[in-house]
Amino acid sequence: MSLPRVFVARLNGMSVFDPMGDEVGRVRDVVVTLAGRDAVHGPRVIGLVVEVPGRRRVFVPITRVTSIDTGQVITTGLVNMRRFQQRAGETLVVGELFDRQVEVPEDDGRVSAVIEDVAMDQHRGGDWRLSRLFVRKGKDHALPASRGLRLRRRRGETVLVDVHGVHGLHQAGPAQAATALLEAYEDLKPQDLAEAIHDLSPKRRSEVADALDDETLADVLEELPDDDRLEILTHLPTERAADILEVMQPDDATDLLSDLPADTQEELLQLMEPQEAADIRRLLVYDENTAGGLMTTEPIILGPDASIAEALATVRREEVHPAIASLVYVTRPPHETPTGRLLGSVHIQRLLREAPHQPLGSVLDPDVDPLDPQAPLGEVTRALANYNLVALPVTDAEGRLIGAVTVDDVLDHILPDDWREDRDNVTEVADV
Repeated sequence: MSLPRVFVARLNGMSVFDPMGDEVGRVRDVVVTLAGRDAVHGPRVIGLVVEVPGRRRVFVPITRVTSIDTGQVITTGLVNMRRFQQRAGETLVVGELFDRQVEVPEDDGRVSAVIEDVAMDQHRGGDWRLSRLFVRKGKDHALPASRGLRLRRRRGETVLVDVHGVHGLHQAGPAQAATALLEAYEDLKPQDLAEAIHDLSPKRRSEVADALDDETLADVLEELPDDDRLEILTHLPTERAADILEVMQPDDATDLLSDLPADTQEELLQLMEPQEAADIRRLLVYDENTAGGLMTTEPIILGPDASIAEALATVRREEVHPAIASLVYVTRPPHETPTGRLLGSVHIQRLLREAPHQPLGSVLDPDVDPLDPQAPLGEVTRALANYNLVALPVTDAEGRLIGAVTVDDVLDHILPDDWREDRDNVTEVADV
């Protein structure tokens, strides 16, 4: 009887279930050790990285996996919910082995190849071992990052080779592409991709950032801890870093720029489009713990004669953040910040209750007072709580709308600095 064999690219994203049939999470990587006294039998699989609800990634030892079959992974009922942290001597198959440059046998010599997939076999003793590598012959040449991953074309013969015949598996080269890795993660949202990138080494994070298109990288940077995104931004060529800042939400770009030296800030701002740079310059003058420092300069703004149907069409756009979409601000012209005088705001629920042809000026909420840009964080937090809203307008001394504060930005400032990383305060061990 043949022993089970699973390819990691197929395993990635597979649902993980407990013995009762309840879904625990999804496989996001495989952890192996490439060296050791028993490596003669092939690199040993020591566990799976599983994404559980809440986007937390946890480690499931392979000894707790009872079955990998028919598109699902079955585990024992006990899962340690502590966030996964890679240890010395451990290697992530998707994160680090995919796209690695190696040498494989060919005729009487060897030829360069790139790993695109890895097979793992279960031995009779129950251990799982890496057994085969699916590689593409020829050196890897990535297209420029700005062209985006989907335009990449790969050439070269593909072969399945025995892991023992491969040279270079244990060492990452000076540069490594990220095509196969990102293809394995193509179903992930930016928040989940940021979680995966955070678990990688600094070198691998930079390589992945180089492979992402500008919009995806901007979305990912908005979700990463401050140290990670600052590390990635400073690694990028200066012109691309400026392009990324242009794509980011102005408040997030401002937070990132504020951590850089003044001369670097100015260099990047000079390379940006004037309008995008102007928005960030306006935000940089405010303390980060004030309404002005928290606000975005791109809320939804319409005139009083605009119809409810027009407002609903605007907030329905896919690129509009849910918190931004919750309130429509009605102003005198111009309708870009800083606007004409703020007349009022309309909550999306009110828009849904009124006739589509009605003008926005007829359904304004007169009870929402705007924030002063110098209002401290505590005052902003209390105002959001008092109004039971997820966004509030910010106006200057002349009553012009200059931005809006959303609850997600407030939470970013009242939670601990390492809240994206420190998730061990939630239950560490759970019966699932």
